Amino acid sequence: MEANLPLVSIIVPVYNVEKYLPQCLDSLINQTYRNIEIICVNDGSSDTCSKILDEYANFDGRIKIVNKKNDGVSSARNNAITISYGDYLLFVDADDSTDIHTCETAVTQAEKLHCDVVMWGYISESSGRSDNRAVFDKTVLFESDDVKKRILRRLFGLINDELAHPESADSLCPVWAKLYSASIIRENKIEFIDLKEIGTYEDGLFNIEVFEHVKRALFIDEFLYHYRRDNTDSQTTCYRDDLYEKWLHLFDLMELQIKRKGFGNEFYSALQNRIALSILGLGLNIISANRSGVKKRSALKDIVSSKRYQQAYKKLTFNYFPVHWKLFYFCAKHRLIIGLYYLLLVIKRIIS
Repeated sequence: MEANLPLVSIIVPVYNVEKYLPQCLDSLINQTYRNIEIICVNDGSSDTCSKILDEYANFDGRIKIVNKKNDGVSSARNNAITISYGDYLLFVDADDSTDIHTCETAVTQAEKLHCDVVMWGYISESSGRSDNRAVFDKTVLFESDDVKKRILRRLFGLINDELAHPESADSLCPVWAKLYSASIIRENKIEFIDLKEIGTYEDGLFNIEVFEHVKRALFIDEFLYHYRRDNTDSQTTCYRDDLYEKWLHLFDLMELQIKRKGFGNEFYSALQNRIALSILGLGLNIISANRSGVKKRSALKDIVSSKRYQQAYKKLTFNYFPVHWKLFYFCAKHRLIIGLYYLLLVIKRIIS
């Protein structure tokens, strides 16, 4: 470790990713910024991940291995944060990889501009295809009120012209592709909530807690993270039969946060839009279930007919939607279940 340079703790939760783990670790040990510690939390993997980790740790002493019984990605990350020593934290998923210049680029900017968080774009990769993805279309520095208005509020949901791209509702959510000041996380005792409670969006809730305390943040117009979409065992691709109930709890937690912090009407509108738009994620989850079309359509009808979703659709503005999304959310709002069902089948096919 180099005492004159900030230390970066790279946190890698590992669970049954033997096929991808070497590529991830290679991208980390070859970082051009050398003052790093790599904390790999083996979350009860039953494949050869443990052997791979041991081999890399023997080769590079900066790798620390934590072996624990399986308890999910949130627990693994929280465990790593507890034992980390870094001035900065960087999260990397073990089935992904990152550009070898990532740490150097991010730390340089964080130190130069005194940023609490540095963010960047990513490359979405699947089946030989790659697409550049970014939340913002240029390098931008956010200060004080801008952090709250343009980042924190967006973590609750989209509003106004942001609705032109409803598929990007969660593009700001991931904790990967971000460098965090460790002091903000430690001093405010920020942790990841268990997915068993909320289904998904643990990264989003974590970032909501973080950005409440951020004074200055930077987005760099570079694509430094490689996000793998073709891992069929990933948490984001598996069917979950209780996702709807867990998302209702997630929305409750977000609404409570708005009330507790006094964030105001714009944040509440953003959350209502998140609820309305979430029929896309819930619908794709239902379509993936091993059940009859009749039962799938019945499940869709129950969701869009619920009081919470009907309230959200009453306030959803269609002005900014492209034509195909207008049609999709028109079907959801007016409970046109057959149309909604077949549109979901088309979307599923396109994604696949």
